[in-house]
Amino acid sequence: MSTTELNAANFESTVAGGDIVFVDFWASWCGPCRMFAPVYEAASATHPDIVFGKVDTEAEQALASAARITSIPTLMAFKGGTLVFSQPGALPAASLEEVIAAVRDLDVEAALSEQKRSA
Repeated sequence: MSTTELNAANFESTVAGGDIVFVDFWASWCGPCRMFAPVYEAASATHPDIVFGKVDTEAEQALASAARITSIPTLMAFKGGTLVFSQPGALPAASLEEVIAAVRDLDVEAALSEQKRSA
């Protein structure tokens, strides 16, 4: 599966509609973004059950602002519509695979319950 271009019109429905959704916030002028792109694209082919979206921060400035993106690339992961991971910086392939595995294994309900108890 290839990556999906996300924009203001389809971002919410994509995040809410997928079990696991990864989002890469990037820009064409960003060197680290260009280095991360093939790693991200390869992961999308390896994990066809996961939605891999991309947000061009130049074209979607309001969306990037709403997501509080201050550095690119920034990778976010959503599980069941809940943000479970957000980190700026280009990841090497092995690190991205570790994040994917961690998100797959994460029990969102248990994590949210624990978060409420400790608050």
